[in-house]
Amino acid sequence: MSVRPAWEVREDGEPTSWYTVRLTFPDEAFVEVLAVVSARSVSVEDVRARPALSLDDLTVLAEWIEEPLVERCGGGRESPSVKEPDGPAAGIAAGGSGARRARPVRPRGIEGRRLVAEEYRAAQARGADPVLAVMRTTGHSRRRSLSMIAQARDAGFLTPRHARR
Repeated sequence: MSVRPAWEVREDGEPTSWYTVRLTFPDEAFVEVLAVVSARSVSVEDVRARPALSLDDLTVLAEWIEEPLVERCGGGRESPSVKEPDGPAAGIAAGGSGARRARPVRPRGIEGRRLVAEEYRAAQARGADPVLAVMRTTGHSRRRSLSMIAQARDAGFLTPRHARR
């Protein structure tokens, strides 16, 4: 993890600083954050990640970067909510690399196709968009989700799209 100052502005005698925080992981994944630190708060202005972060990862992103930012900005600043990170952030805070996945772990093969089909049918029953439901469940893009739905159709878990003649 690296924290580098980007720039600083003084307004009414109070400094506001921007920092670039970069987290790298052993599987060549990374998260780059532009964080704004003022006397009253810490906020995130921009996030770039490869692969894309899931919503769960976004919720813990603040915990991942909070401690290194406080250390870099000076120990005198009080953090709005200081608590011990857990999960992947604990490994990072302890100096390790921490295992992180941007997407939830899903079974592969036939079991994965069955789960995609179940989610697809459940969304149809609710009257929701089934492709969006599969996207949310798997964390994949629309294109990849459509491919997974097609694989579930080919495996016989979903009805064919068109009547065969």
